[in-house]
Amino acid sequence: MFKMLARLYLIMLVTYGVALYTVPGLVLSLFDERTGTYNQQQAKGTLRLIQVRFSQTPQDSWPALERELQADFTPLQLRVISLADPSLTASEREALKQGKNAVRSGYFGELGTALTQLPGDHVIELVSPDPPVDINIIYWLMNILVGAALLACLLIWVWPHWRDLQRLKRTAMMLGNGNLAERTRISPRSNIGELAQVFDKMAQDVEGLLNQQQELLNAVSHELRTPLSRLEFGMALVMADPLEPQTRLRLEQMLGHVRELDTLIDELLSYTRLQSPYQLPELQEVPMQAYLDSVLGGFIDEQESREFTLILQFEDAPERFVLDPRLTARAIQNLINNAIRYCERQIRVIARAHPDNGLIVSIEDDGIGIPVDERERVFEPFYRMDRSRDRDTGGFGLGLAISRRAVECQGGRVVVGSSPLGGARFEIFLPLASTPCN
Repeated sequence: MFKMLARLYLIMLVTYGVALYTVPGLVLSLFDERTGTYNQQQAKGTLRLIQVRFSQTPQDSWPALERELQADFTPLQLRVISLADPSLTASEREALKQGKNAVRSGYFGELGTALTQLPGDHVIELVSPDPPVDINIIYWLMNILVGAALLACLLIWVWPHWRDLQRLKRTAMMLGNGNLAERTRISPRSNIGELAQVFDKMAQDVEGLLNQQQELLNAVSHELRTPLSRLEFGMALVMADPLEPQTRLRLEQMLGHVRELDTLIDELLSYTRLQSPYQLPELQEVPMQAYLDSVLGGFIDEQESREFTLILQFEDAPERFVLDPRLTARAIQNLINNAIRYCERQIRVIARAHPDNGLIVSIEDDGIGIPVDERERVFEPFYRMDRSRDRDTGGFGLGLAISRRAVECQGGRVVVGSSPLGGARFEIFLPLASTPCN
């Protein structure tokens, strides 16, 4: 609020100052003749009295009379000058020769200098001096009070706008954090009332769509998984009976396809849940050594069958760290599974501290790596590089997308690069202060 108020107030002060010094001059230039006439009328009586006093006094006594009148007219400045004085303009001399008075305007069109002719080509000059310092201070004080009044008016005008905008901002943040039932509750009479109503309608529509999506997920989970489980169980019963080798081979292939479809549904449900704002991280403090040992322990059987080495290294990693154990384990497992598909003999998992008090977990392999132009696309759902079109090595194209989303839900990020082993290196960064999933 204060930034917005300061900017608006600064604009108003600059505008007020510029107008204060330009508008009067512009207006007075339009009415210069009328102002001059008024000043002449104002000075006419005073100049006439002074002219009479000098006319009744011998010219030799004018200096004494000048001093006397100067004392009487203080703070006005009175002096006798020659008609040929260089301070007089040609128009002023012409007017004085014709027996007329001449005037000069001061600030804001006020009477500044009055001139009248005396006998013998002499001229009386009566000058109104600039106001003293204390009077100028009063004028500036009035301007300051006017500025304070403008500021008060701005505060009265800005406050409801700022209050409603803050409420709108707070509601947007709550919606982004997954509280989809939050609404602005801004009065329709507010200046942003229409905007708030549109925002609330949008939030209501988003909440409805996500609720429908959640219902669809539940339906898919039940309506597809249940018949697939029945089909798998039925095929297993059939295979328990004596069968011809060719028939058994076909049944095993069909059973593999059913399990593959079941796995695909699992991946789809996992990715869709992670995309939902309802998916909030369940943060816990875990011992990192034991936690990573347990995550990597699930790959012992694959190590024996594929004959590769899985190494875990700690490089100044924190002993304990706050994270979501389920989401982090899913991200690491998917990245290790991806490394298993392409590695030759070695996979290395390295845990180390981040300079900003975070945690970095790197998964490296000695495979063929990932081209630079495809490193960002590998995180897209269902994207598989040309070398992995085969289902046996390429998977479904959801593992890396799920890993990135599982880490982003905790406020972290996943990046891919080249490994010193020769293959790809995926780095998971988790911040010390994790933020909810957006």
